[in-house]
Amino acid sequence: MKTYLTVTVAMLTGAAIGGFAVQGLHAQAKPPVYLVSEIDVTNPEAYGRDFAPKAQATIRGAGAKFVFIGGAGGAGSKPITAIEGTPPKRVAVQQWESMEALDKWYKSADYQEALKIGKQHATFRRYAVEGQ
Repeated sequence: MKTYLTVTVAMLTGAAIGGFAVQGLHAQAKPPVYLVSEIDVTNPEAYGRDFAPKAQATIRGAGAKFVFIGGAGGAGSKPITAIEGTPPKRVAVQQWESMEALDKWYKSADYQEALKIGKQHATFRRYAVEGQ
């Protein structure tokens, strides 16, 4: 009987310690950052050919991933369905590990070079939102 009690107490103690460790790890995890880009594309053909593939390569190369891309300009975009109001001509949402990673990518020479091309074919409105 004493052995069973000892084993039971040891199992409960181990489960409690494991539970606290998992809870602590979850508390340390930083939520992702989402970059929302609303893009007014003025030349969809040139935008899709000259800018979008280069920009997307820098984004993926920096470790981010696309949640979705929609609208004009090709390069993997899906149609946008308006629910209320007028949607942008193109919209993209990217998921980043942190605001620091997003900022490093945005200021990188590769992306700034591509952005010069993009600004010839579109205007951009961007904002970042921390996820949950």
